[in-house]
Amino acid sequence: MNAHLRVTMVQCDLAWQEPATNRHRLAAHFRGLAGHTDLVVLPEMFSTGFSMDAAALAEEMDGPTVGWMREEAAAMGCVLAGSLIVREGGRHFNRLVWARPDGTLAHYDKRHLFRMAGEQQHFAAGERRLTVDLKGWRVCPMVCYDLRFPVWSRSRGDYDLLLYVANWPARRAHAWSALLRARAIENLSYVVGVNRIGRDGNGTSYAGDSVALDFVGQSLSSEGGGDRAETAVLDMESLRSYRESFPAHLDADEFELR
Repeated sequence: MNAHLRVTMVQCDLAWQEPATNRHRLAAHFRGLAGHTDLVVLPEMFSTGFSMDAAALAEEMDGPTVGWMREEAAAMGCVLAGSLIVREGGRHFNRLVWARPDGTLAHYDKRHLFRMAGEQQHFAAGERRLTVDLKGWRVCPMVCYDLRFPVWSRSRGDYDLLLYVANWPARRAHAWSALLRARAIENLSYVVGVNRIGRDGNGTSYAGDSVALDFVGQSLSSEGGGDRAETAVLDMESLRSYRESFPAHLDADEFELR
């Protein structure tokens, strides 16, 4: 196990429904990261912006964007994660892809679809959580609106880092910041949230506010807007020590998800 985990948050504007442009734009943020990070995180729907035109924009898992993720992960020697529109079995998913440097993949399909934008009319909901191992760290990746649902996000003693990728509008920025801190505090876990900036094709503005938080909700990174790639370092010993000294998880309520 690595005592420390280096997580790089890529916060940038996204070109509306232009996957090739976005791949090129994002790759510019990867320069110099090889050997200096363990995980690079991109926003939700990083190749298109938060579009409901799933039928026209969806790619296969062997399509150009996932192929690009594999190549960039290998070049940097780290995991590359972010969500995109994927077609599988005749359905469309807002799918977070976890691309490892050895070329293998894992994925998580967004469970909670944002009905205020009609997402549930264009996408199928995921049915399972994902927990992946990264150098001995257990990481649970989720997507945007999932943040509002604490039962789905609740630790069952199965992760050390809870990760959210998002296109979270600026007009609800307070909720983004407050809920990320709540998830960290209630789950005694590191939390990383990566959001975009700019304005999308629907005229929705995004303020960024990407952040890495420790298990008491304290920031380990800068916050706010701007085009940036920032790396935060998470410390396992600090997490273990806090869980031992303040074992609130031992008094958690039992529950089942259906």
